[in-house]
Amino acid sequence: MTLYLVRHGRPAVDRARPAHEWPLDPSAFDEVWALRESGLLPTGAAWYSLPEPKAVQTAQLLTDADVPVIEGLREHRRDSSAWHPDFAAVVRRAFGDPDLSAAAGWEPLSACRERVVTAVEAIRSAQPGQDLVLVGHGTAWTVLVAELTGAAPDVERLEALTMPDLLVVDDA
Repeated sequence: MTLYLVRHGRPAVDRARPAHEWPLDPSAFDEVWALRESGLLPTGAAWYSLPEPKAVQTAQLLTDADVPVIEGLREHRRDSSAWHPDFAAVVRRAFGDPDLSAAAGWEPLSACRERVVTAVEAIRSAQPGQDLVLVGHGTAWTVLVAELTGAAPDVERLEALTMPDLLVVDDA
């Protein structure tokens, strides 16, 4: 079984709203369609998405298949509405000490890892041997890949991800 982890397309940023409410930016649709047409995504796979609008909309543009929404795939919770001008530094702090909140309102990254890994294990149990496409976020996928491969989280790879992007884990 192979896991195809899709990072959502570019969102329509609205600093007045929390990031988990942002929709996909309509000007980013072509970028998502390019991923769909790239041949990198499998045919016949089972698809799942987290519930955020930008992820659901990305999934809808990538496939004609039904895409169940799974709460447990949700990104690293950042419930604060505070804007972080050096967001990358705060994310790095989260990876540096995953058992602590990197900023006010942020869940510890270890809690994100536990939630996402549990959700993926449930999906894998329901779809044994099936290739899976999961549409979500870079931070959640980074901790998932680390957990599945036994490697340290690749923060540099996370920082290099585009929107959309694809991570592939073979024999997951």
